[in-house]
Amino acid sequence: MSTPSLDRTLARGVQRITSSALGPYQSAVIRIGFSVTYLLFLLRELPHRHEMYGPDSPWSWGMAKQLISGNEAFSALLWSDSTLWFELVYAVALLSAALLMVGWHTRAMSVLFMVGVLSLQNRSIFLGDGGDNVIHLMAIYLVLTRCGQVWSLDARRAARGAAPEGAGAGRPVRNVAGAVLWVGLGLVLVAGSVADGFGGTWWLPALFWALWIGHGLWWAVNRYAPRSEPRILLDVIANLVHNATLVVIMAEVCLIYATAGWYKIQGSRWQDGTALYYPLKLDYFTPWPELSGILASSGVMVMILTYGTVIVQVAFPFTLFNRRVKNVLLVAMMCEHAGIALLLGLPFFSMAMIAADSVFLPTVFLVWLGGRVTLGRQMLFSRAARVPGQRRSGEEEAPQHSGSGGHTLVG
Repeated sequence: MSTPSLDRTLARGVQRITSSALGPYQSAVIRIGFSVTYLLFLLRELPHRHEMYGPDSPWSWGMAKQLISGNEAFSALLWSDSTLWFELVYAVALLSAALLMVGWHTRAMSVLFMVGVLSLQNRSIFLGDGGDNVIHLMAIYLVLTRCGQVWSLDARRAARGAAPEGAGAGRPVRNVAGAVLWVGLGLVLVAGSVADGFGGTWWLPALFWALWIGHGLWWAVNRYAPRSEPRILLDVIANLVHNATLVVIMAEVCLIYATAGWYKIQGSRWQDGTALYYPLKLDYFTPWPELSGILASSGVMVMILTYGTVIVQVAFPFTLFNRRVKNVLLVAMMCEHAGIALLLGLPFFSMAMIAADSVFLPTVFLVWLGGRVTLGRQMLFSRAARVPGQRRSGEEEAPQHSGSGGHTLVG
């Protein structure tokens, strides 16, 4: 390749990663998947929340406080040992997961979602499993992504604001909720910084302050100089951070499967093809004893699933540059996690892993899936409230990829 051609290729690459946030549909699926997973987990454990993370936990508040002082982890639950404060933090975790799922002020909700995940998990560290570790990491990564570009209320609000006045869109409504959120979160951030309530680390308060100041600056530039060079610069920085974080998420998923697969290879039960048999015989991991018994009674099926699990996990990172093979193994891994949820009774672990795997789903499939969901929603509402003479299709399109990414003051 000649030098001018190489320069043009590099220029196109730089233009691509700076001019747009890549993978808008994949990042939206990750946002929805992890928020739904944690929301359902919090709802399921709602009757037991005091025993797991609250004042009635065997891992007492004082013991957690002592551990946090040593490992410098963050948990807002350790700011106070009152029951009222615990209920408030748990409610914020629930509400932020629900609002992040629908994409309402996505950036602010992603920060609150991260705070809720870290606060609850670091309060009682002995309750988690592999799925909780994945949620822990992804909650931090989501803060750095522009995951509200599509399939979110932010994207719909941005599309309406960008529509021409003749298209039926009214004048943009002032974003009062965003301003209130920004001021309120700023007050909490100041209080937490003064009280040294961020676990003794430097990166977490630095991240919070950078996000808060950055989005205040973003709002000011958008309002007073929307077509200026500072606006373009902020957009480029946001795109670079998003794209770098998306690469980190992909690498994280590959690392999870690679390490799991290679560790399995070293185990004698995985080598002789009998590893799957033993969890199927444990009462703790058999929500459907009859179904587990049928599967465990077939030695051939146990051997195929055992070896297949190892092969898929080890091979997947090496197939990323072959789209067809990658998609086949991706479907196999998602089916594997669905089987784990059904047979071993680990639904939230499986949901977390499927949500992480979704970063590799093809864009064409996600666009098609979004279109089917939009069509089904339109048909459902048109049947529920049918108006004579009103058109029943083609009146509303699915939110498209917007250059603004749904970023308002804190969205």
